[in-house]
Amino acid sequence: MRRTQLYLDENLWTALHAHARREGTTISELVRQAARERYLGSGAHRSEAMAGIVGLREDRKLPDSTEYVRDLRRGDRFERLHGKDRS
Repeated sequence: MRRTQLYLDENLWTALHAHARREGTTISELVRQAARERYLGSGAHRSEAMAGIVGLREDRKLPDSTEYVRDLRRGDRFERLHGKDRS
């Protein structure tokens, strides 16, 4: 964690101070929480986004990985990339 200092106007400081006392926390924690929610998004929002992509490509047929690698090895990829003959 890194330390920083902020200049808050009197109205904002008063509001944060009152809220912190009601919640039993610190002004620093309130500022960290607000910054997290604003710039990282809430955990619930991230969970909802992740749930939305689950199974997105489940209908996609993937090739057999063993056969795919064998096809790559049999191909001319090395010669195309390096301009060499593999003899």
